[in-house]
Amino acid sequence: MSHPIPFFQQVNLHFDRAARLLELPAGLAEQIKSCNAVYHLSFPLQRDDGSIEVVHGWRAHHSLHRQPVKGGIRLSLHASEDEVSALAALMSYKCALLDVPFGGAKGAILLDKAKYSDGELERVMRRYTYELTLRNCIGPSVDVPGPDMGVGPRELSWMADTYIALARGERGAAGCVTGKPLSQGGVRGRVEATGLGVYFGIREAVAEVDTMRALGLAPGLDGKTVVIQGLGNVGLHAARFLAADGVRVVGILEREGALYASGGLDFEAIAARRDAGGSLLEFDGEIRIEGGREGVEGLTWPCDILLPAALENMITPDIASRVQARIVAEAANGPTTAQGGEILRERGVMILPDMFLNAGGVTVSYFEWLKNLSHVRFGRMERRFSGASTGRVLRAVEELTGNAFDPVVVERLSVGASEADLVRSGLEETMVSGFQQMREAARRWNTDNRAAALAVSIQKIAESYSERGIFP
Repeated sequence: MSHPIPFFQQVNLHFDRAARLLELPAGLAEQIKSCNAVYHLSFPLQRDDGSIEVVHGWRAHHSLHRQPVKGGIRLSLHASEDEVSALAALMSYKCALLDVPFGGAKGAILLDKAKYSDGELERVMRRYTYELTLRNCIGPSVDVPGPDMGVGPRELSWMADTYIALARGERGAAGCVTGKPLSQGGVRGRVEATGLGVYFGIREAVAEVDTMRALGLAPGLDGKTVVIQGLGNVGLHAARFLAADGVRVVGILEREGALYASGGLDFEAIAARRDAGGSLLEFDGEIRIEGGREGVEGLTWPCDILLPAALENMITPDIASRVQARIVAEAANGPTTAQGGEILRERGVMILPDMFLNAGGVTVSYFEWLKNLSHVRFGRMERRFSGASTGRVLRAVEELTGNAFDPVVVERLSVGASEADLVRSGLEETMVSGFQQMREAARRWNTDNRAAALAVSIQKIAESYSERGIFP
């Protein structure tokens, strides 16, 4: 039996293919793809029953071409040095592609979250933060962790509180992590940011008439079908935004199994039931598969768009050879193996790579970091001025034309942008710009989206090294 290729090696296989499109000085490509440092932390946890357990965690710094470095923290039984190294590399490349001024990092703690009490989890997160602080691996100008699998606003609030206590008055200390609750300096729109970014990326892709024609699809989202793997934060919000724009969710894959209905599934009802402790298998469908491992077969179900939003290495060569979707939208990090991706390309399937499509989260985390450093809520200084300016324009138009606008319309248009409006607008601009850079590079080098996106990122990182005088 052949052993699976390690995750970081998978990422580097993609890197090597993209780097061949560029003319880089000797050794520079090797420097860019290498992981700068990985810290393995071991610390004791006193369980509620008084017993002592050793907890293992990691923090990887992939690239320091920009600082601070940025990347989420996950609680997972799959956590390892290889995983955090790979995910940190992907973070470097997605930040470079979208011009988010961070280097790449990633963290993980090896545990099953469901088996620990809230008090135990709090002790783990606070001790992990303390250990990172001792090694100068956290701070608004050094390393800014964020949310990931099993880590949300609550856990990040614990981390922020711990760091602020240790920072002793450091200005902007709340910027040590992102994804915090609003009351702790979070930003509106962060929870749905990654899913919304997925929606923006897919929307831009399907708007290309020639590309859709080559795939045998009509332009636009309306009427398209999607199979989603993972109804977590990313998959759920992506599904909501896609459905609101006319996409029909026909398949869902989750831990307990998978469900398919060609006429469409009520994913909101399914999500609500699962949130209440139920299962998607309680709903009707033409195909029902019990068991998460067996449910992976759902990746091969008929649809226009396949949206893997779960774990890495899901689309293996076997799955890739049987995928029926014409578009694979990588909402998760690393869902397609290098060999699986090659098969999809040979079959003419369009891949929207994770390093582009999954970048909504870090983009809005960047906005939160800026908010914490500036100590000013977005929209606070300009919202009423902007609204009043629009009102004056409308009144001038009324005077010139002699026609009065509906007061309800005037009131609606005379309201300036809120923080949520500005965050969403900034995310949309970032995703649209990233897509355009990726597609222009794909045409220039006559290559696929992943190689093009990586080549753009590598080029930007190389320029950063050169500008700092590290390489000629």
